[in-house]
Amino acid sequence: MRTPSWFLATALFLALAGGGKPALAADPITLFADLTEAPRRIIHARLRIPVSPGSVTLFYPKWIPGEHGPTGPIANLAGPLTITSNGKTVPWRRDDVEMYAIHVSVPGGAKSLELSLDFLLSGEEEGFTFGASSTPNLAVLNWNQVLLYPTGVPLERLIYSASLRLPAGWKYGTALPVARESGGIVEFKPAPIVTLIDSPVIAGRYFRTIALAPEITPRHLIHVAADSPEAIEMPREVEEHYSQLVREAGATFGSRHYREYHFLYTLSDHVSFFGLEHHESSDDRVKERTLIDEDQRLRSADLLPHEFVHSWNGKYRRPADLATPNYEVPMKTDLLWVYEGLTEYLGWLLAARSGLLTLEQARDYLAGVAAELENEPGRTWRPLLDTAVSAQFLYGSERPWSSWRRGVDFYNESLLFWLEADAIIRRESKGARSLDDFCRRFHGGEGGAPAVKPYTFEDVVSNMNEVQPYDWRKFFSERVMEVRPHAPLGGIERDGWKLTYADSLSAYQKSLETARKRVDLRYSLGLYLTDEGEILDLLPKSPAAKAGLAPGMKVTAVNGRKWTAKVIREAIRAAARTKGMIEILAQNGDFYAPYRINYLGGERYPCLVRVTGLPDLLGTTLASHATAGGAKNP
Repeated sequence: MRTPSWFLATALFLALAGGGKPALAADPITLFADLTEAPRRIIHARLRIPVSPGSVTLFYPKWIPGEHGPTGPIANLAGPLTITSNGKTVPWRRDDVEMYAIHVSVPGGAKSLELSLDFLLSGEEEGFTFGASSTPNLAVLNWNQVLLYPTGVPLERLIYSASLRLPAGWKYGTALPVARESGGIVEFKPAPIVTLIDSPVIAGRYFRTIALAPEITPRHLIHVAADSPEAIEMPREVEEHYSQLVREAGATFGSRHYREYHFLYTLSDHVSFFGLEHHESSDDRVKERTLIDEDQRLRSADLLPHEFVHSWNGKYRRPADLATPNYEVPMKTDLLWVYEGLTEYLGWLLAARSGLLTLEQARDYLAGVAAELENEPGRTWRPLLDTAVSAQFLYGSERPWSSWRRGVDFYNESLLFWLEADAIIRRESKGARSLDDFCRRFHGGEGGAPAVKPYTFEDVVSNMNEVQPYDWRKFFSERVMEVRPHAPLGGIERDGWKLTYADSLSAYQKSLETARKRVDLRYSLGLYLTDEGEILDLLPKSPAAKAGLAPGMKVTAVNGRKWTAKVIREAIRAAARTKGMIEILAQNGDFYAPYRINYLGGERYPCLVRVTGLPDLLGTTLASHATAGGAKNP
């Protein structure tokens, strides 16, 4: 399926007439969104949909690309939802099976339907685009939240002429081409619905736009909106890392499938923390001080690289079962180990190549991934494939006992075996080729305007074999489809390293704990806690689990002293020296009880160490592939 540019379409089929045949209409659907009350978490919207008399079904987008589930936030579509034509109210009825569909009988003589609706922005700081999206100082608009479309019409024929009103003094950024601005209203050029929904808008009182890698065409811009003027002051060094990210991506893929690219970077402690990919932009939301606090910056160092990679892997090349014809058809997510997993690998890789992570930090990142998956008991019963197929409900699963249930492991576990695939290609080709060659072959090609090129599992296997002959079908099938009691650590080992455990935190691990406000004792006591002692999760067969502790409890004292991270770590070290027990007092709801943990192994934190006699291929893989002058870029 190809996503056409806005100017290629000149007409659209809109309403369903009798017998299910669409009626031809020359004008686009108009959509006006008013963000002036976004600080109150309210967006007002109006639509004008050209129609002919008869029956029409209007649909609220349900299956949102990139979210891998039926996440359209219809519960927050509020009223009064009114539909009129020629100044008269037109009744509507919700389908009693498909709740996202609204049936309307268009009266005789009508040429259009006028819709008025409100959308209530969530205040919950969890979730994707349906999570918190505004504060008194900023807002993110996702167009799918404020529109409906007539069913039975190819999406490329549904053209929307959108406009937007911003709060006074606010600035904005978006990949959607702008027609004009006047009187606080931004009018956008008409665009197909797929382009509109794929082009969110970021806006705010404290706002900054930075041009990245200015020597490269097309343009790459990063728009920063924050809750304070200090937060948007990106250090020059960080700005250069993001410019290098643009160069490194070009060197990796060999072409760019967008007219220009916009990073939409929201900095707030009161919005959802996540990233969502779009073809010509990305919706990236982090903590307010991320640009000026080193711990917070490291926490999200791979976020923008990950979402940027999705422009090639996920938007341009997309699993056929995710390239659905509309927002009504369910998506099948069995290939998320490519869509998300390969992107996770490449995001980590480009974070290192661009300098957002040092080589040491990139190794610590990899060690953390490997240890978590190697110590996950859920892998003894659930294959990785099932975590991909089940993505639509695993994204919303709770943290407690996640290691026994498994979560969206197709991200990190796939990183490990894509690293292994790279090592195999390097070995089999005697260093002549790498996974970068697969990326240029699979994701490259002619650049320019956005397009969608679907693929299947067979396409992945055949393209890998064309890069380097190998039994790739068996390689991927074993790692994805079979239950495997151990994590796929072959890539780390082939690259000259091995997973082990140190008795102290690395500087990178300390930064992550500080930024996340977490205490990670999973590989000693089995506990993963907040810095206030709340047990978020624990390993089922760990010493803490055997002592009777469980997620949801709160550790209040350790060996008779008030809980702190320092106190419990001192207790772990003391127990190893004296062969003593660790006494825990924990709160469980309204009740307190003592627990005795029998553990003598000392502190344990994952790290990678070199394997004697093997070359450091990991260092070669993570090394920069592009120059500041862009010599290796397309």
